[in-house]
Amino acid sequence: MERWRLFKEKERLLSTAEGLSIDDTLSFSVSHLSSPPILHLYRFVPSAIVGRYQDIEAALRLDRCRERGVEYNRRSTGGGTVIMGPEVVALGLGINPDNPGLKGASMGKIFEIFAQVLSDALTAFGIEASFRPKNDLEVRGRKIAGLSAAAEDAKSILFHTSLIVDFDMELMQDIINTPLIKLSDKGYSCFSQRMTAVKWEAKSDVTIWDVMESIEESFKRYFNIKFKEENPTEEEVIKIQELIRERYTNKDWIFSKRHPRFRMGIGRVKTKGGLLEIYLSLSGASIQDIVITGDFFSTTKDINRLESTLKWTPAFKENIKKTIDSIWYKDMIYGIDPDILTEAILKAKESQVRL
Repeated sequence: MERWRLFKEKERLLSTAEGLSIDDTLSFSVSHLSSPPILHLYRFVPSAIVGRYQDIEAALRLDRCRERGVEYNRRSTGGGTVIMGPEVVALGLGINPDNPGLKGASMGKIFEIFAQVLSDALTAFGIEASFRPKNDLEVRGRKIAGLSAAAEDAKSILFHTSLIVDFDMELMQDIINTPLIKLSDKGYSCFSQRMTAVKWEAKSDVTIWDVMESIEESFKRYFNIKFKEENPTEEEVIKIQELIRERYTNKDWIFSKRHPRFRMGIGRVKTKGGLLEIYLSLSGASIQDIVITGDFFSTTKDINRLESTLKWTPAFKENIKKTIDSIWYKDMIYGIDPDILTEAILKAKESQVRL
């Protein structure tokens, strides 16, 4: 029986910098230190964390975060904004994509697998949850957990989730900005119709410790493994401190996906892979600058390559599509294809022309 490592924070609330740095070290250890899979279960201080490709200043009301003492940061995995705190289970998992339990699964299948693990964990409390593509676990149509993942190399995957045990709805409504296109697409008028929590759905009293234990047991069953609870090694601690210093307390990282501050056209499309936002400026009939943002799942390398390749492309449908096709591969941006990306770019062009 395979033995996985378990990092479990039983008392402390972690800062966003520490928690995210530990999580990034999980996949580093798997890919560079030959570690078996590592599961990290913990809780954050009150905080708001945006996805890798979101603009934090557009996603959050940062002035309200500061006034209320809510930390904010950017994680290395894709997806949307999550509100974390003492009653939300934070989970990080570093695992090799060739692990027998994953069987070379695609990104979409990986979400389904981990959604099943979490769903099985919730059955212990009489809660029936189901996966809603692209990355939500829902109960009676309401989100109870958000799933996120990244695979920056072929040797490891970092999986994230935030499982809501209890929740401060007023806080979320005060600090988060959600584009109207997302709300109207889902058919919801307010957050209270979109969210739920374990304590609201359970058939009996439940603590966050109960939920963590149930998640641990569900992983054991699904992957047929045992856990060895331990602390990071000395080499891993060095990596964690490096990430805290160079990434998660670094403003260049936290604000790395700013919307351009000069006039650019904006194209927004709600896709199966998430909200896609394109910021574009023209020079004559060609694309001078382009920024691709949103709550989708991809890799930094691929997004940078798309932005670089599209520069100075004639801003016409056939030219844009041909340029994208020349470098595109399946799931380059999960849930999005060249036609959808072309559509968003053309919307941004139309917006730019009207300025």
